[in-house]
Amino acid sequence: QVQLVESGGALVQTGGSLRLSCAASGRTVSGYVMLWFRQAPGKEREFVAAINWSGSSTDYADSVKGRFTISRDNAKNTVYLQMSSLKPEDTAVYYCAADRAWSDIRDLRGPDYWGQGTQVTVSS
Repeated sequence: QVQLVESGGALVQTGGSLRLSCAASGRTVSGYVMLWFRQAPGKEREFVAAINWSGSSTDYADSVKGRFTISRDNAKNTVYLQMSSLKPEDTAVYYCAADRAWSDIRDLRGPDYWGQGTQVTVSS
């Protein structure tokens, strides 16, 4: 069993930056694809970013490409999401997830484990 705990969410102004962290415990996630999703009020949860086990492959939603960067430190069992040039439409609860397969990274049914989420609010 894997437990995922997100942190780093905050209130930030438009154009600002934040770094989210996702710490895994229970067992190593070094063999998992790690993902970030987000859910804005009244909207469905959506894919944000993914990184493979080694960090050699990443993928991003078009809406965050060029502004967000996903990374991981397998020695620390932690995944990060560096967010810059934040916009009000980035306001959401951000969730970390772990998936065994790269093939379904954008599928909400794919992840084996989910965190509880961390709130990011971008003020205009």
